[in-house]
Amino acid sequence: VSTQSTGIIDCIINKMVSLRRATIDDLPAMQNANLTCLPENYQLKYYFYHLLSWPQLSYIAEDHKGRLVGYVLAKMEEDSKEPHGHITSVAVLRTHRKLGLATKLLNQSQRAMKEVYGAKFLSLHVRKSNRAALALYTDTMGFKLHEVEEKYYADGEDAYSMRKTLDDVQLE
Repeated sequence: VSTQSTGIIDCIINKMVSLRRATIDDLPAMQNANLTCLPENYQLKYYFYHLLSWPQLSYIAEDHKGRLVGYVLAKMEEDSKEPHGHITSVAVLRTHRKLGLATKLLNQSQRAMKEVYGAKFLSLHVRKSNRAALALYTDTMGFKLHEVEEKYYADGEDAYSMRKTLDDVQLE
């Protein structure tokens, strides 16, 4: 085996990732990924609240060594007439982007929302300036713009409030 093929094999192994439901033990790594990847950060108790209230909705992606490389933190909106889920946060480490992990994490969470809670649609907020996330949500995931929420973020940036119907989501 040449040095070049060994490098390619190492690269493939390093990108092998599995998804699973998040547990309490994952929360520090989820928070660390959030701090690394995103400008909006949450206290650890906020992650606990999500996981204890809606344990079926949050997922992580981990590499072949069990290290967290991405996550989705999700919840159900309780004050709504129609049951719907909300994506609080999704992040994938730079080393593992462009592998479809965010799509897989979001798909897993939305499937659980529909299956467990009977969610009719899914909502999220995204910075107006976050072009990569907007492309993921609109082009890949099928979200539609619901409204603009002015000065939604702590730094004053506006957010797009987006929604996606779960009518087409297939249950397992």
